Amino acid sequence: MDAAPERDADLDTILDGCDLRLALMCLVHLTGDLGWLEPPFQPPRDIRLVPDPRAGLPTDVQYRIRSAIRHLLVDGVPDPVITDPGDELMQRMMSVCLGEEVPAEYAPMMRGELDLEASTPGPPTPGSSTPGPTTPGGRDLHVLVVGAGISGIALGASLGRSGVTYTIVEQREEVGGTWWDNRYPGCGVDTPNHAYSYSTPFAGGERFAWTRYFSKRDEIEQYLQRCADEFGVRPHVRFGTEVCAARWDEAEQRWHVSVRDGSGEHTIVADVLVSAIGLLNVPRLPTVDGLDDFTGRVVHPARWPEDLDLRGKHVSVVGTGATAMQLVPTIADDVASLTVYQRSPQWARDIGGYRDEIPGADQWLFEHLPFYAQWFRLAMFWRYGDGLLVTLRKDPEWPHPERSMNRRNDRHRAEMAEFIERELDGRPDLLEQCMPTYPPYGKRILLDNGWFRTLTRSNVELVTDAIDHLDADAVVTVEGTRRAADVVVFATGFHVMEMAARLGIVGRDGVDLADAWADENASAYLGITVPGFPNLFCMGGPNTGLGHGGSGMFIAECQTRYIVDVVQQMRTGNIRTLEVRRDVHDEYVARVDAEHEHLIWTHPGMTNWYRNRAGRIVAIMPWRLVDYWQMTRRVELADFDHEAAPAFRRS
Repeated sequence: MDAAPERDADLDTILDGCDLRLALMCLVHLTGDLGWLEPPFQPPRDIRLVPDPRAGLPTDVQYRIRSAIRHLLVDGVPDPVITDPGDELMQRMMSVCLGEEVPAEYAPMMRGELDLEASTPGPPTPGSSTPGPTTPGGRDLHVLVVGAGISGIALGASLGRSGVTYTIVEQREEVGGTWWDNRYPGCGVDTPNHAYSYSTPFAGGERFAWTRYFSKRDEIEQYLQRCADEFGVRPHVRFGTEVCAARWDEAEQRWHVSVRDGSGEHTIVADVLVSAIGLLNVPRLPTVDGLDDFTGRVVHPARWPEDLDLRGKHVSVVGTGATAMQLVPTIADDVASLTVYQRSPQWARDIGGYRDEIPGADQWLFEHLPFYAQWFRLAMFWRYGDGLLVTLRKDPEWPHPERSMNRRNDRHRAEMAEFIERELDGRPDLLEQCMPTYPPYGKRILLDNGWFRTLTRSNVELVTDAIDHLDADAVVTVEGTRRAADVVVFATGFHVMEMAARLGIVGRDGVDLADAWADENASAYLGITVPGFPNLFCMGGPNTGLGHGGSGMFIAECQTRYIVDVVQQMRTGNIRTLEVRRDVHDEYVARVDAEHEHLIWTHPGMTNWYRNRAGRIVAIMPWRLVDYWQMTRRVELADFDHEAAPAFRRS
């Protein structure tokens, strides 16, 4: 470890910015003294995503914590007395750190996430958090992965560490998935970076030095490219290669996948096929009369032209979702006029630190104070994860279901409404347009990026009238009002219901996955595997998106662990095909639907991109993160019909 700052004043400045909740956990690890978990060192609960680092503790208690940390740093940080706290102590530590009682089932999950589990010699057992190498031998399999985004990189890394032969095909020229596609001004993550990154054990202990709490796309893209290199994934990727179709060959019991690259069309034969194509990458453009008459530029944020210069232009943005909330405040200074067309208002959270850089004190402590970075990740993970889900359940006794789900959801509504009122003070016209009537979190919750204040600018207009058509140089609403436009940006979302079906996958008996998932009604066991499609697995499949918070990285690791366990059991168990049983699939989907009936996204009259035309929730899961972690921790072969492969000779 590098030495502490030479001057005491420098170290004192660093420790003044230290999050004392995290410091307490570091002291427990390094000294073994559990007194740091007792009064007066127990911080009160603070639900802010970036909370006050003083942790609500009295000044004299703050001084004692900082002094103890200072002593360790100056005298030389010792080897930790406690590396793995075990489940019981881990639960206690989490509860003190977060200022609330954390359920016991989170302890084993978070020990794995933070790489605190005691290491044991030899290969990891199925379901362990570390995707390390496994015992050599077994039948050789070839796994074909479609997509080199977050999920594809994770799966490739774990397959490689497990000694499995694999190929990734990626239609773009670089890794990154949605972070390669989306390049619009202001594009960034709305999950804290230290949760929106691969876990410590998965990344082999390496940490990326994030510069912000919520980074912009360039930094995320750099992170994913670095991971593809450091995980050894890049050599396995065939860039500029698009999947045209995939067909299960019953005689060979393998997948024949037709792909197209710069040299033409080819066939790849694979034992296992995995779709890792994600949801947010196929633009959805509305049908608007007059598009052919418009002489300006029409763009979707996911296909942002590199040469598009908005300076001095009249710009129209259609849509007010997450993309628009990032884009509009970013471009407002540069354009001559900005017209925002809104179909429905959105709830948005005021997140302190959303636009801030991570303080230098924290950056120094990440590098020099053992366990500080791990507990920082845990705190971010918890505050932006399962803690919210309980507030989104319908209370059948609640007397105001038209505005909220329960008492806590109503309190969240009051807090967000008060924020909107402050931001739009003096603009009753905008307040009427911007105040939602539906319960908060009924649509994807947004993080305020200066959105409401931007709407008050003199060169910005919010329009709630529907668009009728475009003419040569304007957008015309149904009331006949014509507003000049040089550029129209359709921030209207993505086609999310097709998922893997858009790859042209045909399974047993000639059944097309698009037909099995007809009428926007995709379903899969654990969101991963589908009856009638042997040796096919999906990442980012049906009902695996996150509506209540959490990290797509976490879900990708859960699915990676499950799929790699399947492949390893096929290799070592001499299994040729695995196909999830229909009754197992149907029972799981019934549980998903039943659970969603208790949650906000099925609230009467609610519209969101999570639901299909019939009103069924298809895109997001109803489970807590810890529930899904448990479900995907290991594969139960009893859930599958499987056939043995011909006898093989072990290497």
